[in-house]
Amino acid sequence: MEDRVREKGTFLVRIQFRQKETWQGQVTWAEENKTVSFRSALELLRLLDEAGETDGRTWADAAQVQK
Repeated sequence: MEDRVREKGTFLVRIQFRQKETWQGQVTWAEENKTVSFRSALELLRLLDEAGETDGRTWADAAQVQK
């Protein structure tokens, strides 16, 4: 089994709706200044897990946050 070493990250989670027994909203990865929408709590967890991956598809396509 491969050991993965990950650095810590800072995420801002905005819950916009609570529908169908789960959350919908946006998560911002502070270090990368990227925001991605999520449709469920499970998808949010996958996004957080994927943030440290080099082949993270969702974060790679994320638009830069407008300041």
